[in-house]
Amino acid sequence: MKRQIFAPEHDAFRETVRAFLAREVEPHYEQWEKDGIVSREAWRAAGKQGLLGLAVDEEYGGGGTADFRYSAVLAEEFTRAGAPGLALGLHNDIIGPYLTGLATEEQKRRWLPGFCDGTLITAIAMTEPGAGSDLQGIRTHAEDRGDHWVLGGSKTFISNGILADLVIVVARTTPEGGAHGLSLLVVERGMAGFERGRNLDKIGQKAQDTAELFFHDVRVPKENLLGQLNGAFVHLMTNLAQERLSIAVSAIAAAEHLLEITTAYVKEREAFGRPLAAKQHIRFEVAEMATECAVTRTFLDRCIEDHSNGELDAVHASMAKWWATELQKRVADRCLQLHGGYGYMSEYPVARAFTDGRIQTIYGGTTEIMKEIIGRSLLG
Repeated sequence: MKRQIFAPEHDAFRETVRAFLAREVEPHYEQWEKDGIVSREAWRAAGKQGLLGLAVDEEYGGGGTADFRYSAVLAEEFTRAGAPGLALGLHNDIIGPYLTGLATEEQKRRWLPGFCDGTLITAIAMTEPGAGSDLQGIRTHAEDRGDHWVLGGSKTFISNGILADLVIVVARTTPEGGAHGLSLLVVERGMAGFERGRNLDKIGQKAQDTAELFFHDVRVPKENLLGQLNGAFVHLMTNLAQERLSIAVSAIAAAEHLLEITTAYVKEREAFGRPLAAKQHIRFEVAEMATECAVTRTFLDRCIEDHSNGELDAVHASMAKWWATELQKRVADRCLQLHGGYGYMSEYPVARAFTDGRIQTIYGGTTEIMKEIIGRSLLG
């Protein structure tokens, strides 16, 4: 089915992204995987190309468009290239809305130009060793000292944790407030007491630096409070729909790409003197995956369109996230199986996609949390 959601300007942007990937990412990606981190030069190149801060106002150096379809193009093309390490989606779609929607004018002028030109790399720190999806379990705390906060605690599994120059930290500012006693504090590179732990060794997405962060009585200026005091819970809930949609977009793009390369493989690969594609079981496998991808793509494109129009709600974003990521997981497993022994070799795209994509059903809210959100909306 021909997709209907993109205009000529989105198609032109897609060509720009593909050229950027071919020039600035693909030649270096194998080395980034070995290093466990991408180069800062790649971030600056992305800024120069206009791929950062798409939704940021032009006066701060951004693209000046809130049209999420541009972000969808970025997610799709980076996924097809097998290059999740350069986490532009995290920067643009997950962290960007906090800065554009909550920052004061002074904060915007301080942070957004670097956000857009790639000299200021961002992260958001929610997860702790003992608290993931349950925000009430957060122990990182900040004590009010008049003109500053004193921040203490630790975070883990923080994407961009090593490279980040600016980290939005979810911290408890009212001890007895539960989930409604949390605030967002911005910690900047070089603040005394802010330390990074090891670059965590993951089974996939090797080029994407993921770290432990430690805050030892970090003095955070009062002007680095982002949004309302004790308002983090509401702020986080407000921005989660876009985060989950962004993950879903990359998930369906991954499933489609895996189906594409597997279809080509089974046409060429022979077993017992005949192409694999000649076997009914293989045709049925491909037919099932193609149908699931087509149905999911239709729903995801509707979600993208709704979000671009400001109409996507948390429930449908949760539906998109759990369904598309679980589909990605199933397709990756089935496509690896159809590749046989070659599918288990790291140099084959299907093997890398299998390990890179496994995190999709976990971060941004697990599948189980997505189902809980949907179930509560229907059953109370």
